[in-house]
Amino acid sequence: MACADIKPSVHIIVDAPSSLDTSQGPQNSSQPIAAKPSQSSILTRIHAGYFRITVSFAGQALLWKILSESRNESMQTQAVWHVFHRVHSSTFLLLWWVSLAALVSLSLLYALKCVFHFSMVKEEFLHHIGVNYLYAPWISWLLLLQSCPIFASGTVPYLVLCCIFSVPVVVLDIKLYGQWFTTEKRFLSTLANPTSQISVIGNLVVARAAAEMGWKESAVCMFSLGMVHYLVLFVTLYQRLSGGNSFPSLLRPAFFLFFAAPSMASLAWNSISGAFDTSSKMLFFLSLFLFMSLVCRPALFKKSMRKFNVAWWAYSFTLTFLALVSAEYAKEVKGRPASLLMLVLSVLSTLVFLGLMLLTGLNTDGFLPETDPVLNFSNHSKTRT
Repeated sequence: MACADIKPSVHIIVDAPSSLDTSQGPQNSSQPIAAKPSQSSILTRIHAGYFRITVSFAGQALLWKILSESRNESMQTQAVWHVFHRVHSSTFLLLWWVSLAALVSLSLLYALKCVFHFSMVKEEFLHHIGVNYLYAPWISWLLLLQSCPIFASGTVPYLVLCCIFSVPVVVLDIKLYGQWFTTEKRFLSTLANPTSQISVIGNLVVARAAAEMGWKESAVCMFSLGMVHYLVLFVTLYQRLSGGNSFPSLLRPAFFLFFAAPSMASLAWNSISGAFDTSSKMLFFLSLFLFMSLVCRPALFKKSMRKFNVAWWAYSFTLTFLALVSAEYAKEVKGRPASLLMLVLSVLSTLVFLGLMLLTGLNTDGFLPETDPVLNFSNHSKTRT
């Protein structure tokens, strides 16, 4: 009986492998987490924020087009313009086709994500930061269309494509702005952040595209919609309400959107009115002042510059918008100071664009991180309606 009593105790110890089986249980249960090999795939890591790159490419293409078309200027400004005229038109064509290839590739990848990982796209749509970047693909397509060397703005393909790319912007407006008006948990005072201005830029890009096609009424409608919400956003963000406290420090390059919105507004009104009038100049001077205010505070971006992130591309397309409006201003004023300002901003925009291309190529490991400030939906439950 004593020996029999010992054996069970031995069996209890031998039963320890069953505890090993239970330890394997967590391994099996962790396999769904380890089954996140999809988490390491490009489809799960990519998000609409990566369209900042294509907006930068499309903006650069439009900038080079505007500069290349400004050949018949007065002798007073020829000394400045000839710097750009030395570059053959093939440079613009190469940039445009590269921009098109990048935009098509990224659009296909995001379309595949919508098919195979729709839940992640839905979370992005419901997030107070991620939803704003859903405007970026359509901004990219519209900017690229406006610089298209294949067909002019009056052709039927141009009109059809412009309508196709503009409809999603209007749909997003109805959804996003409607929530700001009616849904308590998604009031603007609690959700406003610098990336909210991307929605304003989307409306202004549509307004410029409509004006280029001669649809003045539609252009004024979209312009007024964008500017009213920009004023509301500007005041809300200026007052530093509770929504700004949840903005990640890594996304601080988005503060450059403060001057990108009035820059695009100046371009849009220039197309609507047919001249770079006083209103366009006022918006340009506002954007220039906001740009100088941010540049004079580099400490604001110190945390965001510690490690490369795709958010850095916000520096590029915002500077490109400012360079675009400075080019239009220089064509209207025809003075050396205006031309010099255009030259400085255009060169700065191009250098930042090339520098970010180089940094992106050298930081391929950090280009698609597993944890991204846009994909971090830790506050998602607080903002879900």
